[in-house]
Amino acid sequence: MSTITGLSPIADKASRILILGSMPGELSLEYSQYYANSRNKFWDIMAGIVGFSTELSYEARIEELKASGIALWDVLHTCVRSGSLDSSIKSDSQIPNDFQSFFEKYRNIHKVGFNGVKAEESFNTYVKPNMNCETISFVRLPSSSATYPLTLENKIEVWHEKLTH
Repeated sequence: MSTITGLSPIADKASRILILGSMPGELSLEYSQYYANSRNKFWDIMAGIVGFSTELSYEARIEELKASGIALWDVLHTCVRSGSLDSSIKSDSQIPNDFQSFFEKYRNIHKVGFNGVKAEESFNTYVKPNMNCETISFVRLPSSSATYPLTLENKIEVWHEKLTH
């Protein structure tokens, strides 16, 4: 097992919603792209909510998210993990990203959606106790992982409902 470091946030001053994963998987880290594993349904979910084609380039999909006020990041800056599974993250190795600075820079973010249980648990353990989050609402989203037992249509429906209401 080795220490891995996550990706930089994707956000701009117009961002209103932040979607947080726990730590990018191996393919995402290799390509420096969020949700690079084609089996993960994240981009299908976003295409269904925002209304773009999944055939767009990564850069164009990112621009579509930004134009819709959606930012991406992960809770963890570094951790020790073998493989890509959240369950493989060594619990005592988790170092969170600097959310205090992030939320100061991106003041329009009013909602955070956790892409799965691990992201929410890590945020609540390592970040939330150390900062004032009173102006932000938090929601747990069904994991975009292909192994999560909801249909793509149900994931799109739940994500849309939780992120927009």
